[in-house]
Amino acid sequence: MTTLRLFRSTTQQVHPTAAWYLSDLGEFRGKQELYTRQSPQRLKALREHAIIESAISSNRIEGVSVAPARVRDILGAPKPLFRDRDEEEVRGYRDALAWIHNEASGIPIDEDAIKRLHALTRGQIWDAGQYKDKDGDIIERYPNGQERVRFSTVPAAATPARMGDLVRDWRHCLEEGWVHPLIALAAFNLDFLCIHPFRDGNGRVSRLLWLLQSYQLGYEVGRYISLERLVEQNKARYYETLEQSSNGWHEGKHDPWPYINYVLFILKTGYREFAERVGEVKAPRGAKTDQVLATIGKFVGDFTVTQLEHHCPGVSRDMIRRVLREQQAEGAVECEGRGPAARWRKKG
Repeated sequence: MTTLRLFRSTTQQVHPTAAWYLSDLGEFRGKQELYTRQSPQRLKALREHAIIESAISSNRIEGVSVAPARVRDILGAPKPLFRDRDEEEVRGYRDALAWIHNEASGIPIDEDAIKRLHALTRGQIWDAGQYKDKDGDIIERYPNGQERVRFSTVPAAATPARMGDLVRDWRHCLEEGWVHPLIALAAFNLDFLCIHPFRDGNGRVSRLLWLLQSYQLGYEVGRYISLERLVEQNKARYYETLEQSSNGWHEGKHDPWPYINYVLFILKTGYREFAERVGEVKAPRGAKTDQVLATIGKFVGDFTVTQLEHHCPGVSRDMIRRVLREQQAEGAVECEGRGPAARWRKKG
């Protein structure tokens, strides 16, 4: 039984925490149009930066990364030359994001679209866009070499049928109003991850579907704030709630609320950041300057320019240094040392 089908019966009550998140998200959605009337140039910069952050963060969650110096070439060039598969997959995720950003309203939530998203994110690998052909459990490996089966996924032979059920359940859930659409989105995401339809790349496709479904439901914060970055920043909670909610999934005896509440938490966090950057700023700076300043604010103790580059993909080193010089002139930060080894810290 899928999580979505738990809500087909009226016996499944909405968790109090979820109700609280839904109330806040409804309020943010009501202000969304107001926020998007702000400076077109500012919104354009936020959109461009969100795509870069999303492509970097979603892949980095899965252990796929590119060097900061290569980000602009990989994500900005019309036809980049890839040095390795990691670069190809990061660019593929960026292309999948562009498809969603440009055509979300016309993309159906069906198996063909899901396979296309997978194909985009996996590049030229042999099984891109194809369901798994062998059974595979999710294995957690520890530094000491030990490992355990964290979750047994749906067998390969049953995957096409379960995916067909999932997309049909999504359609019927929205048409018949089984539950609030955002709860349905989170439930769909949980079911997708439990089915684990592809050999690899399931996490990335799940986050693309999350973004696509959010757009189609009228919650467009992911256009301006990277939801993938927020997931990466809360990665431990992501895996913890996923494990909690997948326990007993095959028997339909699982508790979906830890993961559902996590999804709603990420959406609310995204809207709150969007409001801070656009909706409630009287004299806005550039979006990239805001990103660097926000990252500096999160550091505890010393930090380097290289660390700032890592957390601000798509922002050039020259821009980062300019912001640091401005903050130094204002007495907000101080620097020890010179050159690449220089250490920065916040004052006060």
